[in-house]
Amino acid sequence: MGTVTLGVSIAVPEPYGSFLQKRREGFGDPHAHGIPTHVTLLPPTEVEASSLPVIEAYLAEVAAAGRPFPMRLAGTGTFRPLSPVVFVNVVEGSSACSWLQKRIRHASGPLARELQFPYHPHVTVAHGIPEEAMDRAYEELADYEAAWTIDGFALYEQGADGVWRLDREYPFGKEEPLPAAVPGQTGASRPPAASR
Repeated sequence: MGTVTLGVSIAVPEPYGSFLQKRREGFGDPHAHGIPTHVTLLPPTEVEASSLPVIEAYLAEVAAAGRPFPMRLAGTGTFRPLSPVVFVNVVEGSSACSWLQKRIRHASGPLARELQFPYHPHVTVAHGIPEEAMDRAYEELADYEAAWTIDGFALYEQGADGVWRLDREYPFGKEEPLPAAVPGQTGASRPPAASR
């Protein structure tokens, strides 16, 4: 069966998701069309395709133990010089995101893995583009704010075309995942997601 590359994230809902995705495109990020706006819980992870049923069941367990929580974005930050990323800050909901990502990557589960950098929930708005464009993203979104309630997370798979596509949604407090139904953002037939 081979391998697949998966990611788990919290989608940023409309109208915020499309707005930030369009801004990312406008800053010249060539990957913006294939990465809908999100907060990463599991970065791109290669797994055996045959392990998907076990992974999906495990994520349903994690979601069943979760509860809705408020999320608020405000202002910008950057990982430079360690990583060429500018992001919008998660100023409320970060501890719940940290709990979720630890559970998803738990050593006893099928997605156990180490991270390249310490976990820091954020919404990427520029990645790997020229410094002047990174500076512009940092400055132009410095006053950005958005808030909503998180009621679950989702599993995504990266296609051969580099686009991330929604596989399943996992609402909190439920034992069963939902079929893919998140409204799409620009550039993809089904909503993708990704890491940074």
